Amino acid sequence: MSGAETEGVTKFYLDFRQAPPVEARLIAPLNVWRTVLRRLDLISQDARRYGGVGFGNVSLRTPAAALRASTSLFVVSGTQTGALERLTAWHYCRVLDYDLSSNSLTAEGPVPPSSESLTHAAVYRAAPWVQCVIHVHSPEIWRCAEALGLPVVDARITYGTPAMANAVGALVRRGTRNALLAMGGHEDGIVAYGAAPDETALNLIRWFARALEMSAAESPPKDGDCR
Repeated sequence: MSGAETEGVTKFYLDFRQAPPVEARLIAPLNVWRTVLRRLDLISQDARRYGGVGFGNVSLRTPAAALRASTSLFVVSGTQTGALERLTAWHYCRVLDYDLSSNSLTAEGPVPPSSESLTHAAVYRAAPWVQCVIHVHSPEIWRCAEALGLPVVDARITYGTPAMANAVGALVRRGTRNALLAMGGHEDGIVAYGAAPDETALNLIRWFARALEMSAAESPPKDGDCR
């Protein structure tokens, strides 16, 4: 696949206000797996990749009552937190509302939401059973996505746009058993989703292992293929 788009630039209209953090216990299971993915370099910040901008984000559908808020759809990690080894509740915010048609999102918390928050919203809207969404960057999975049989968003669709969010949502609605897809127009971008943080993260790691195995088997690798 080809296609590259700078990570970390928020393209939607954001209505954001400062607010206290969520309770740490509510995001604890998600945050543990976020740390694991950070150590696997699936979430990170690297001067040699994507212009040195941080990448990767995680979210959790959480009832508004649990967040002590009048309204809330999900909690998502904040923008440009990829470089941090560990996050705290101060690095997450609540998404209160969104509108894909107008490319807008409303949020509150200590930090603004990830630039991929609309894509997370599209997944939750497409599948009510989904409780967790994880967006990472994995060259190995991305390059091998078609060979692995994973759904792939059209490479002409760029990240952070309503078109990307809608395309991701459409693939999720198809009910793919893999619960994982590649963002063709977003270099190395992968979206995983599931009914719980551990299920989502473990499934992602399994596909990561399969992609590594497939890449290692390519000898010599063909240009543009798994490698």
